Amino acid sequence: MSEAEPRAHLPCAEDFLLWPPTIQPWGYRIVDRLFAHRVFAHGEAKSFARHAEIAPRYVADAAERDVAAFMDRNFIAGLLVLKDGAIVLERYGLGLREHDRWSTMSTIKSMTAMLVGAAIQDGAIRSIDDDVTRYLPDLRGSAYDGVTLRHLLTMSSGVRWNEDYTDRNSDVNRYSKSMADRVPGGVLKLMAGLPRANSPGSTFLYNSGDTFLLGAALTRAIGMPLADYMSAKIWRPAGMECDGFYTLESEGGQEIGGSRAGMALRDFGRFAQFVLDDGVIAGKRILPEGWVDAVAAPAFVVPEPQAGVTHYGYSWWLRDGCMSALGFAGQRIDVFRSDKLAIVTLAAFPQAPHVAGGDAKHRAEVVDFTQAVRKIYA
Repeated sequence: MSEAEPRAHLPCAEDFLLWPPTIQPWGYRIVDRLFAHRVFAHGEAKSFARHAEIAPRYVADAAERDVAAFMDRNFIAGLLVLKDGAIVLERYGLGLREHDRWSTMSTIKSMTAMLVGAAIQDGAIRSIDDDVTRYLPDLRGSAYDGVTLRHLLTMSSGVRWNEDYTDRNSDVNRYSKSMADRVPGGVLKLMAGLPRANSPGSTFLYNSGDTFLLGAALTRAIGMPLADYMSAKIWRPAGMECDGFYTLESEGGQEIGGSRAGMALRDFGRFAQFVLDDGVIAGKRILPEGWVDAVAAPAFVVPEPQAGVTHYGYSWWLRDGCMSALGFAGQRIDVFRSDKLAIVTLAAFPQAPHVAGGDAKHRAEVVDFTQAVRKIYA
């Protein structure tokens, strides 16, 4: 019997979507210790300019609230506001520090969609109307026959999928368990075994597995790991401050293009600025001209609009004047292109089954806060 040595007790990776509020802030900072991952490296960091700090105020529950109340009421770990390329507000909570890497959750879906644009600019992808089986022949004979990259970008594959985070037997939790167990090829096998529910392109259905396939197809198209491409096309040129990482389906395996990557708060902001700059870095066009416009064009009406979101584009959620990257438990990048304004909120909204009523109230309050920021510059 070995001697007792000090060891860290880590949260159960399989329960990632089911963690109680006591674990969320810790677990979201250490995703790379819980899952296989691959780093996308930064280069020479480029500092943000800093302008006069703003102090937005808004009304919630019939009382005026300030920034501190916003963070306390909504379990905010990171808050960053960029205006005209400069930081005007930056806050940290829940133990998050400047260079900690917080889980992106599904905001990485929106970033992966931008890499598709980079691959088109590079000529690695001919068209988003290519069949996904052109890049992933393992899917031939599955419900993904006839599904295109456009369908994956717009969550309209027509494949049956259950994204219920509270149901351990849902498709999304089976996908999460496969990652936790680090099963080589496990997620692709899961996706290939799903039945079809609707014809491709006919119906919007949020499906994290679709973005896994988008990332896998992109990997085949560019002929290199997705993390390496992120580093080469965006992370290094944009002057990111810290390395980021993609979670992998298994050790040394495929990046998960649609969930639980990790990056530092200011680097979330640098990605938002990349979008505000229309995919151009230091005068070099990384994304095709018109790609950001296409991403932000409504493709589907959201069946159950919440917190102002009304439409879905190419892996970005849309509302009047705003394109948003949204993630589980309160991760959010709001980009107001006409205002040259971006707001990043990282959070740990308590989740069912540990709290009743879901997190709709918190999401709505974040929107109220972002609207208060916009009014400062109106």
